[in-house]
Amino acid sequence: MINENGVVAPAPWVPYTRNGCDVGQVATANTVLENTGIDIPSFFGPGSPEAIQAAGDSPGASATQTFADYVGIGVHCAQASAICGASTHAHADLLTDEPGGYNGFNALMGAKYVNPVIKPSGPMTDLNGNVIKDQNNHIGFPGFDGMEATVSLSFIAQMQEAGIPVTYGYVSDAHDGHGNSGNIHFAYAPGEAGYVQQLHDYDVAFQQFFDRGINKSNTLFLFTVDEGDHFAGSTPNNPDCDGVTVACDYTGKPVGEINGDLRRMIRTQYGDTTNFTVHSDDAPNVYITGNPSQTDSVTRNLEREMAQLHWLNPYTGVDEQHIMVALADKTEMKTLHMVTADPFRTPTFTPFADPDWFFFATGGGNCATQAECAFIPARTNSSFAWNHGDVQDEIASTWAGYVGPGIKNLGDDNSVWTDHTDHRPTVLTLLGLRDDYNTDGRAVTEIAHENALPVSLRVHHPWLERLGQSYKQLMASFGSFSMDTLVASTTALSSNSAGDATYTTIEGEIQDLTNQRNALAAEIRAGINDAEFNGTKLSEHQINDWIVRSNDLLQQAHDLAASS
Repeated sequence: MINENGVVAPAPWVPYTRNGCDVGQVATANTVLENTGIDIPSFFGPGSPEAIQAAGDSPGASATQTFADYVGIGVHCAQASAICGASTHAHADLLTDEPGGYNGFNALMGAKYVNPVIKPSGPMTDLNGNVIKDQNNHIGFPGFDGMEATVSLSFIAQMQEAGIPVTYGYVSDAHDGHGNSGNIHFAYAPGEAGYVQQLHDYDVAFQQFFDRGINKSNTLFLFTVDEGDHFAGSTPNNPDCDGVTVACDYTGKPVGEINGDLRRMIRTQYGDTTNFTVHSDDAPNVYITGNPSQTDSVTRNLEREMAQLHWLNPYTGVDEQHIMVALADKTEMKTLHMVTADPFRTPTFTPFADPDWFFFATGGGNCATQAECAFIPARTNSSFAWNHGDVQDEIASTWAGYVGPGIKNLGDDNSVWTDHTDHRPTVLTLLGLRDDYNTDGRAVTEIAHENALPVSLRVHHPWLERLGQSYKQLMASFGSFSMDTLVASTTALSSNSAGDATYTTIEGEIQDLTNQRNALAAEIRAGINDAEFNGTKLSEHQINDWIVRSNDLLQQAHDLAASS
């Protein structure tokens, strides 16, 4: 992954392996092999037995023995690791962009090679004693959608008990039924009996995990989610249900995302045949064929059309006005950290939709009826009803749970504003480790006992926390700076003013504010990293100066939104 500054994002295991700790990965993206066609020959070698095995699979196949053997499970080993040393299948863990190099480190990839090391007595079983296998009875990794709590937590426990002290794990979402090892994808509605039962099963699995002895007395835990979800569906037949004593019943009621064919909707409503593709989503990134500039008349016309797009909502039966609630072009996407150093990944622009909608784009002609291009699919074993990837509060607001040595017992605490970039520096600070890179987040010191922090974070402690809070509002994708500039961006992209004057003026102001933000953030980021990892004691004067300048930019962004 290349970030917006052209820097390769840090591999999460490096601070641990450099300090002698093996790191186990259970179905966690970007840390394990994720497919058989590209990842296997890249890691094992193009002429390796593993690559030859993968080449024998049918094109696009996933539920194969090859997939179960090598995908989804991995251990990144420290030098002289007993885990990698116990196998003849360890391969070089190549990180060619790691500062200072990363030589002499190996990794084990795939359940076929990891399982015998962490559980020599026999095949891996879930917490209930069932052999872990996919829907076609291939023993090994059951697939990313087959990682129920009893499966994922069993892998993590077995790794920990085998002497792997750092583990990352992914648990499949609880609001979907996954069938036999992920062979279905059935979307439960809130309070539905299957949903409540699965939540109960997950609670039991976590209790089984903790009963094995890995708990807050000896381990630092971080639990979090990647994003929130919005339920797209009807109200239950029994609206007084609570989902606990009375299950909610949706029999005969539509449940699921509104699927919209965006290209055909635009063509039908406006007669616009502009060719574009999308990354199908609730907020579909739009890629106009030919990659015109953001000020090109084709781009500006399509942005205005999407801003005004309206269609028959199959849930309400009325013509929904302004389906797209916000819009960002490349100027605002840079503000939102949606632009990387790879220009081929950057969309022309991104509309953010009402969260009941999910958009795709085909090459068909006009829609014969409104229902032909915007519909709720039948509720089947491949249904989807929980939308994410948008800007609404229930999607943007997530939670994180920290527990273990050095962590205060605060219970539910909604007073600390944080996001995912903060988790890594928080954990590393508590463990006394450091990264090879400057991290974009900050250590969330509000949740930690002061004696668990380095001395450099205890000096001017309240002021450092205020700085961290201002920095988050300035830099985070859902911080006030980004949300205010998104309001202004939506006005700019929707504008049809003479000569595009409104668009030009607002875009210039967003760009100027973002440049100022990025320059100030670079100073603050360097200072925070020095305090967290280099023992640098920041002066009260410097901290206060950064807070004042941050708050000034936040106010300017807020004023821009208000005036727009």
